[in-house]
Amino acid sequence: MEAGALLFSQAARRLGAAARAAGLVVPAFRCPPRVAGAHRTLRRYPGGAVVAVQVKGRPFDDVAADMVEGVLVVNSLATDAATRMRPVLAEAVEPQARQPEAA
Repeated sequence: MEAGALLFSQAARRLGAAARAAGLVVPAFRCPPRVAGAHRTLRRYPGGAVVAVQVKGRPFDDVAADMVEGVLVVNSLATDAATRMRPVLAEAVEPQARQPEAA
């Protein structure tokens, strides 16, 4: 499934909630990156950070992985902590399964 603005914004909200619940700093998310050809960039500011991800023309799984990695990098997690948090955050950004229709 190709990523789109709606999936990106939903994923950003869910990822932010999961990161916050884990006690992590939540970066802002935007698209596209300002650097031509980059799939993901990170900018640090005194008040936080911005993770920019290329959405157009990319599968959602790749976009979601870049968003998760952005959160891990912003929080400077050690290898072990990043390994534990990666699946938790990745699960949070998965598109919600379609609800069965009422009969």
